[in-house]
Amino acid sequence: MRAGLTSILGSALRGLFSPLRRLRHPRPIHPQGLVLTGQATWIRDAAPSGIGWIDQGPDAPLKVTARLSRGVGLPDALPDVLGLAVRFHAADGEHADVLLATTGIGFPSRFLLVPRRSATGATFGSLLPYRSARGPVLICARSVPVRVLPAELGALRRSIEQRPWRVRLYQAAPTGRWHPFADLVLRPAAVGDSAGLRFDPVGHPLPGSTTYPWVRRLRDPSYRAAQRG
Repeated sequence: MRAGLTSILGSALRGLFSPLRRLRHPRPIHPQGLVLTGQATWIRDAAPSGIGWIDQGPDAPLKVTARLSRGVGLPDALPDVLGLAVRFHAADGEHADVLLATTGIGFPSRFLLVPRRSATGATFGSLLPYRSARGPVLICARSVPVRVLPAELGALRRSIEQRPWRVRLYQAAPTGRWHPFADLVLRPAAVGDSAGLRFDPVGHPLPGSTTYPWVRRLRDPSYRAAQRG
């Protein structure tokens, strides 16, 4: 993708997020969410992606912190773009962050945001690809098995307290089929939502992956504007 075009689009997105941040401080988007905690277990003998962190994974389950939120913050009765942020905590104290939003699952719908009223049956996709030794890689997450999840955060917390939310992570080439690589088991965290909980896929990328320059030019200006302050 041409540098000039992605720079223009990135600046335009930053121009949108900057006034939103002033109006809806400290979170211009995804203002309210449910914080979750749990663990990730890797699926062995999964199809290779070219990203070592995905393909090799740890032998023991990793601790994870996650946040499920509504993008615009519309009322629960209305569809909204839902976000799922996941932080993977390594044993050495480092961590990697992944940001996903509700998308389609096929091609080209995996590159389109899809408003959903709740996470029931939703696909959470990365939209923009990671760069691997084998080429571009997308990530998505889906409930396994599919279950009904309430839209309202209080009811959602109670539902996941009664039965943990099981989520499977997949990787795929931009036009390829999805391959599972890890399973998450998530429960409501003891601490509530806070503005101090910030997920940063730019500062804490997946080990073994890099970012395409055009992805950085498109994403980073708006992301930094949304995170500032």
